[in-house]
Amino acid sequence: MDRLVWDQLLCTQRQRLSSAEKKDSRPNTVIARNEFEADYDRIVGSSSVRRLQDKAQVFPLQENDFTRTRLTHSMEVSALARSLGKAVGRQLEQNGEFDHNRTEELAALLQTAGLIHDLGNPPFGHYGETVIRNWFENCFSDNSLLKKGGILSEQEKNDFIYFDGNVQNLRIVTKLQTLNDPFGANFTYATLAAIIKYPWKSNAEEVKNGKKKFGYFRSEESLVREIQEATGLVDGYRHPAAYLLEAADDIIYVCDDIEDGVKKGYIEWEKEYKEIKKKFKSEDHKKLFKAIDDKKADTHMSEADIRLAKVRNFRNLVQGHLFRRSVNEFMEHYEEIMGGSYDKPELLACEKDFITYLKKEVTGKNCFGCHEVLSLELVGDRVVNKLLDVFVRTLIESDWKDLENVRVYPGKIFSLISSNFKYVAMYDYKKNRKKPLSKLSLYDKLHLAVDFISGMTDSYAVNLYQDLNGIRLPQ
Repeated sequence: MDRLVWDQLLCTQRQRLSSAEKKDSRPNTVIARNEFEADYDRIVGSSSVRRLQDKAQVFPLQENDFTRTRLTHSMEVSALARSLGKAVGRQLEQNGEFDHNRTEELAALLQTAGLIHDLGNPPFGHYGETVIRNWFENCFSDNSLLKKGGILSEQEKNDFIYFDGNVQNLRIVTKLQTLNDPFGANFTYATLAAIIKYPWKSNAEEVKNGKKKFGYFRSEESLVREIQEATGLVDGYRHPAAYLLEAADDIIYVCDDIEDGVKKGYIEWEKEYKEIKKKFKSEDHKKLFKAIDDKKADTHMSEADIRLAKVRNFRNLVQGHLFRRSVNEFMEHYEEIMGGSYDKPELLACEKDFITYLKKEVTGKNCFGCHEVLSLELVGDRVVNKLLDVFVRTLIESDWKDLENVRVYPGKIFSLISSNFKYVAMYDYKKNRKKPLSKLSLYDKLHLAVDFISGMTDSYAVNLYQDLNGIRLPQ
């Protein structure tokens, strides 16, 4: 692959020319914002973003402001990603490769990508993803459900067996977050490229070799080809901003989960912090811990507040440390990243042991096995399995005439699916027109069910589960 070029990587082309772009093309028009800032403004007030407020980050949703939700997490990632973009951009200005406007564009692109990076997460977080994957793996292995539905290719099956919220992101912002047309939020191609974390399809060699991660569904493959052509990318090569986005996500969640765990009383901080210092003794880590220890809490505070102040100091200074490591790694390996030969899975591979320890030994052992989290996962297991049983089976096993008839059971179930998901499922993108329900393929029907279920908030999923089981009357 040829060396990547920022003029292409920061491509402002969209699937459809927006009305604002048409106006700005007139002479003497003052442009108040760049196209990536426009992307942010398009999505920040959307229903997809608002739903993140009712999706748990680690702990079940609280009635207080103690712990983070997917929304507060995404806001923090967005802010840090923007700062990473500015830091890298300013260094590239010194190299003569960027000017100020280009730095602002990269920062705005990453701000948008950070906000939307978790939009595709189903209810109950990563465990919800696991439930969806397992359900489809079981479904396809015994083949009983597919006998009436039709035929699926290997790629189409893998799209659901390896379902991932990150892959669903692309589908949401390009189709499901409908505005006035079937192009979703109609983002710039650069923004779309930046959120594709694993740039290959679900039956690629990377998946077959055990990675089990992929970047786009078969349904979005032609769009991805357009994105790649416009940005100068090909399968297997990430957009450079995707590395910075991933670093921002890692930096935020690994530290924030610890802070939330201490707040909830599951992490005994003094004990864990001593173990961290014993484990990591490089000069960089010693300097980091000294800076943390030098930050003294106000002795007039309560013991509980002092403990929270200490863990917050840890969070802030570790985030700063990892921020600098990310920028340095990006710049030290800049030519490899731009040439497509960067051979590390992520920028913070240089801190893999440190991050893995914080994630598994501190948060994992203390928080993910606690009663609250286990209870949430047990609820999620039952709820998501039930919803898949009902909606997938109804869509596959029912005649299309029954689905359109609200007087019979299939029609009642079909009527519960949000109208925008039906609109996308029944839109023929090749012919640019709506197709009848009778023409939906098996693959279309599976997407329709999963689009609806994965888009639910935790509370909505539980409430619908209760309604379908007759546990409560519909509200």
